[in-house]
Amino acid sequence: MSISPWSPNQLGGTAVCGLLARELEWHCPGDDFIPARFTVDLFRPVLNEPIRMYSEVVRDGRRVRVIDAAIIQQDQVRARATVMYVAAGDQPPGQVWQATRHLPQPEQPLTAPEGSPPLFKSGDLDWTGDFASGQNSERKSAWHNLPALVEGEPISPFQRAAFVGDATNLVCNWGTEGVGYINSDLTVTLARLPLGPELGILAQDQVAGDGIAIATATIYDRTGPLGTCVVTGISNARRQVDLAAFAEALDFQTPSFP
Repeated sequence: MSISPWSPNQLGGTAVCGLLARELEWHCPGDDFIPARFTVDLFRPVLNEPIRMYSEVVRDGRRVRVIDAAIIQQDQVRARATVMYVAAGDQPPGQVWQATRHLPQPEQPLTAPEGSPPLFKSGDLDWTGDFASGQNSERKSAWHNLPALVEGEPISPFQRAAFVGDATNLVCNWGTEGVGYINSDLTVTLARLPLGPELGILAQDQVAGDGIAIATATIYDRTGPLGTCVVTGISNARRQVDLAAFAEALDFQTPSFP
């Protein structure tokens, strides 16, 4: 699951974002802080080679801590990230408008302790593990129960959210001919951390022109929405990804659930 669909010699953006979140977590101020904004710049390929991580605290306050991190390979910064940890507190009084949301979930839970392959849903179709199911123009969602990001180490809620957030490019830019945009960045905003091992992402909007696509998705768990994910996609039409062929090459064997 860490291999990029664009090249077998590279890590996918999902794994890169998860690793950066893991590095940033070393500087978490405490359990009463939420990683409210996580932003990643994906400006060079991260290769299937040894990785060096770098991080530093750039602002440390009573209610806010800001941390920068980077992945370094071959003496180059390959990707960088920043997180803003915000202190949790009581909700202010009063009522505000909120959008009405339908967040689709598979009826059968994916709770295997070693993780499970992802499931996909297009429009009103059933949930399925078939990567070819998304070769259409319907609104899409994906459902994940991730394995360990680093072998022998349990994956954290923040790492789950960072990994799944990068799937915004998949659910928003997957069309009748596959995925033709590669995302150059990711921003995940979280009002809270996910609960439990399962995490979903649902396409909300896609605006495209001149080979650039701005895609927005909602990230959520079994109990409701967590926040919003936004990616900037750059046209990669000459290397359009056929996800069905990608999954076949990796020999993904996934169940289908009603």
